[in-house]
Amino acid sequence: MKFILMMNTMKATGNSIGNWPKEDIQAHIAFMIGFSKELSASGVLVSSEGLAWPDQAKVVRAGVNGAPILDGVFPESKEFLAGYWVVKVESPEQAYQIAARASAAPGPGGTPLNMPIEVRQVMSGPPEEFV
Repeated sequence: MKFILMMNTMKATGNSIGNWPKEDIQAHIAFMIGFSKELSASGVLVSSEGLAWPDQAKVVRAGVNGAPILDGVFPESKEFLAGYWVVKVESPEQAYQIAARASAAPGPGGTPLNMPIEVRQVMSGPPEEFV
């Protein structure tokens, strides 16, 4: 079974990672790099990526003749998707355990952040009743 674990974090203002002391940012990044290496070594990691800040995001819709129409940034959002892991595991419970470990990444002063990690199964195709 494949699951995507999506790391949501607070908006890039206030108590966001951009406002932490440099040492805390470095510790957080070191945790994330080490965590991904552990998942890879254990054989469950399919892929993982961090994402750019929301101020670089665009929402695209098809316009006339399929031409892209871009909407700008949405600063009213409280949280944003910061990154993700795709893991291949034997059960949802195993994915939940991995998500809990990611959630406890260190924040300022090394205190666990307890970030929300959304876990969803990656489907290999549509449900059979719709095919």
